Amino acid sequence: MSSVVESIRVLLGGDPKRIPKSEMPDEVRELHARKFSDKERIEAIRIELAEKKAKKAPEKKRRLRWAVLLAVNLLFVLSYHLDIQLLEGALTASRFAGFHMADLNSALQVMLAFKHVVINLLIGTSTVFVLWWLLGGRTFCSWVCPYHLVAEWAEMLHLKLREKGLAKDIQFDRRARAWLWALFAVLAFVTGYTVFETISPTGILSRALIYGPGVALVWVGLILLFEIFFSRRAWCRYACPIGLTYGFVGATSPFRVHYKLPNCFHEGECRKVCLVPHVLDTVLKGKAAAMEVDIGADCTRCLRCVDACPTGALTFRYKGLEKLL
Repeated sequence: MSSVVESIRVLLGGDPKRIPKSEMPDEVRELHARKFSDKERIEAIRIELAEKKAKKAPEKKRRLRWAVLLAVNLLFVLSYHLDIQLLEGALTASRFAGFHMADLNSALQVMLAFKHVVINLLIGTSTVFVLWWLLGGRTFCSWVCPYHLVAEWAEMLHLKLREKGLAKDIQFDRRARAWLWALFAVLAFVTGYTVFETISPTGILSRALIYGPGVALVWVGLILLFEIFFSRRAWCRYACPIGLTYGFVGATSPFRVHYKLPNCFHEGECRKVCLVPHVLDTVLKGKAAAMEVDIGADCTRCLRCVDACPTGALTFRYKGLEKLL
């Protein structure tokens, strides 16, 4: 239970807790102390990293994730344009083969704005809650959200521009996302209008794909330009209430990215590719408080860290089904 509370605290913008060495189990403290004496293995890891950088092998899990994300969103498009009524609506609210589904954050906004609970909306949120709890809360962000994909492509450009000194990476307080979540909830309740839905790049892109582009895409373009030139993945890291909502769902999900301290030599490759690197603070030298640690609720389960890790220290697991997977 304490790990869940800590995970939610970090999700809300708190800094990852630093465990004093005196409070670490003896086996962990001893492992931290002796691990870096294995010079032969350290050199082998360095050689492997150099080879990976030179060859630049494709990230298979990343490509799979992109394929799934595109397939889900294109299914909305095809269902609408071919009128097959398999998947109706958009990501904010839809119906798949007769089952109502509603984005949890959008449903909350609607309920607060209209100040009553619509039964179909309640059914839809229940369906989606169970689905994303099973898959791991913020899995929605990296495997379904269309803005996540275009922001990921924009991030590639951002990194190239930073190498040339043509872009900055301004860091903001991560607590801003929690304050914005509360602000939009209050605005919906007070105004009777779902304010966030008018500016949500996720909803704007989803509707534009299905029903055609509109002027709201200008807003999405401005966010992307800000991320390219001034702050890497700023919307997802510091602003999006949707990510925060699904993070709460993922806090107790059985699907986790799992860290094994004995395998890790703290190369830092995982943090370089992570959208939310603070969730991987435990991989920093001397930070892990146990031999095995589940990565926290803010993790998007994009699995890029699993691909990047040269020692197999990061894997994914489904709690209770480890022997079957």
